[in-house]
Amino acid sequence: MTLTTGIGLPPGATDGRSAALCRAARVDTLLENPYDPVNEHGFAAFLAADRERRPARPTERLLADAGLAAEFVPARHGGGLTRADLLMKVLRPVFRRDVALGFAAGVTSLFAASAVWAAGTDAQQRALARLLLGGGRTTVVHPGLAPAGGVRREEVTARRTAGDTAMLVSGRKDVIIDAARADVYVVHARTADAGSRTHSVLLLEAAQLPGATWQRLPRVATDGMRGAVFSGLRFTRCPVSDDALVGRPGDGAALALRMNQVNRCLVAGAASAALDPVLRAAVHTATDGRTGPPARRWHRPLAGVFTDLLVCDALATVCLRAVGLLPDQAHAPTVAATYTVPALLTDALEELSAVLGTHGGRDDLLHGILAKLVRDLPAAGLGRDGAAACQAVILPQLGALAQQSWLVEEEPPAELFRRRADLPPLDHGALAFAGGGDFLAAALTAAAERLGRSRRAGGRIALLADLADGFLAELRLLREQCALLPGQGGDALSGPAACALSDRYGLLAAAAAVLAVWEGQEAADPFLADPGWAVLALSRLGRRLAIALPDLPQDCVTGVLDELLRRHHTGRSFDLDGTELAL
Repeated sequence: MTLTTGIGLPPGATDGRSAALCRAARVDTLLENPYDPVNEHGFAAFLAADRERRPARPTERLLADAGLAAEFVPARHGGGLTRADLLMKVLRPVFRRDVALGFAAGVTSLFAASAVWAAGTDAQQRALARLLLGGGRTTVVHPGLAPAGGVRREEVTARRTAGDTAMLVSGRKDVIIDAARADVYVVHARTADAGSRTHSVLLLEAAQLPGATWQRLPRVATDGMRGAVFSGLRFTRCPVSDDALVGRPGDGAALALRMNQVNRCLVAGAASAALDPVLRAAVHTATDGRTGPPARRWHRPLAGVFTDLLVCDALATVCLRAVGLLPDQAHAPTVAATYTVPALLTDALEELSAVLGTHGGRDDLLHGILAKLVRDLPAAGLGRDGAAACQAVILPQLGALAQQSWLVEEEPPAELFRRRADLPPLDHGALAFAGGGDFLAAALTAAAERLGRSRRAGGRIALLADLADGFLAELRLLREQCALLPGQGGDALSGPAACALSDRYGLLAAAAAVLAVWEGQEAADPFLADPGWAVLALSRLGRRLAIALPDLPQDCVTGVLDELLRRHHTGRSFDLDGTELAL
C-alpha cells in the first residue's frame, strides 16, 4: 500500500488548531451526509453492520485510503500526530457516526502504539510507524485482572528459565479488539511473580512468530460495538527475542498507567460527538420540525444537555492540552476526565430519551442510533467498569493532592485554556504517573478569586462568582475529607464512600474546566464569551454535588437554547468549536 502522511495540511492553515479543524472537516466531507439512507458511510449502514455483527469495511477502507492512520503516528516519524487535543478534533467526525468505527479506524492501533512511542527503541518506533503508515494494524493485549480474592485468569506470561536462549511467552487472552486482524501485538506480559514491577511490554510481529507456538482464537460476541472484531490469542511457549522488549523489564504497569490517561481521555472526548445526532433528533422532535422554539417543558432538558456537551468538551480539551504543556502534572485531572465525561454523557442520554419519548417506530433510524449508543459506550470502556478502573487509579492520589496541592498550588499558564494558543507537541515519554499536582484545582481557586473581585459588576458575573465560591467551598470540604485518607490501598480506598469522593473530585474538575475555558475566550465567539452558558453549566454540576445554588435566571436557559437552535438549523456541531457539518 502507498505510504501516506495523513489527511493533509490545507493551504492557509497556519496554526495547529485551524489545521486540525480543516482535517476534521475533510473527514466529515469524505464520509458525507450520515442521514442519507443510501450513503454507505451513513447511520443506516452502521446500524445494518451492527445488526449483522460485521465491521463497516467500506468506511474502514475509505478512511485508510485517506490516510487517517497517519494521525496516530508522531510527526517525527512521518505521521500527523502532534497534540492529543487536535487528534480528538480529527476523530470526532468518525465517532459522531459510529463508536465502533472509531476503534476500527485506528484508535485501537493508537492504544497499542502509545507505549512504543513512549519507551520503544528508535528501531521499534520506526518499524511501527512504517507499519501504520503502510496500512497495517496493531492492537494491545492488556494484563489479565483477578477477581477480588480470586486467582488470576487469562494471564499471559513471559519467562526465561535456565538454558533458554529466548523468553517463552505462554497464556491466553480471550477478548482483544482486532486480535484477528492485527499485524503486531503489544503484549503486557507477566514477567515476575511479586513486587511492583511484575509486568513488561513486548512488541510481537505476527509474521515472525513460530506458527506452532501461538494461535488466534475464535471471535467473541459482545453486547456493544458489534461492528468491532473481538477475539482471542493463545501462546504456548512462544520464543521471543530480547529486542521485543519495550522499555525496561517491569515497566508494564507504569507504561499502562501513563498512557491510559491520554488514550482514555481521548476516546471520552471524541465519543462525546456521538451524542450529536441524538441531541439533534431530540431538538427536531421537540420542535416538530418547526423553525421556532420547542415547547417550554423541553427548554431546560435540551439546553441542559447541550451545556453538558460543552462541559465534556471543556474538560477533555483542557486535559488533553495539559498532557502536552504540563506532562508531569496532568495525570490526576486527566484520569478524572475519563470517568466524569462518560458519566455526563450517560445522564445526557437518559434526558434525551425522555424528550424523544415514544416518537418514531421501533425500527426508526434515530431510535436505533440511541439504542446502539447505549450499548456501545460501555463496550468502549465508557461505562461502569471503565469508571471503576479509573477511580481505582485516582483514589490513592486524593490524599496527597489534598495535603500538598489543593488551594496552595500555583495557577497553570493561561495559554492552557486559550483554544487558539499554540502548545508543545505531545511527548509520550514525558508523561508522569501521580505526584504531579492538580492544575485544574489551582485554576478553580484562581478563577474564584478573580470573580470575587469582579462581583460588583452585578448580573451574570456576580452570579458566576457566587457559583465559583460554592465550588471552592466544596473543594475545601473535599480537601478536609481526603486528607484523612491513607496513602496506600485498603478498605478505606474502596467501597461506595471512596467512590463518592472520586465522583465529587471529577465534578469539581469539570467545574474548573468550565470556568477556565470561559475566562480563556478571546471574544471570537460571542456565545462562549458570554457568562450565560457557564452559569448554566455550573448550576447543573452543582446540582449533582448537592451544592446550595443561587436561583438560575431563565434568560441563561433561553440564551443557551437559542444557540442550540441556531446550530441545529445551520448544521453546526454541539461542541466548543461549533463547526459546520456534512448534514
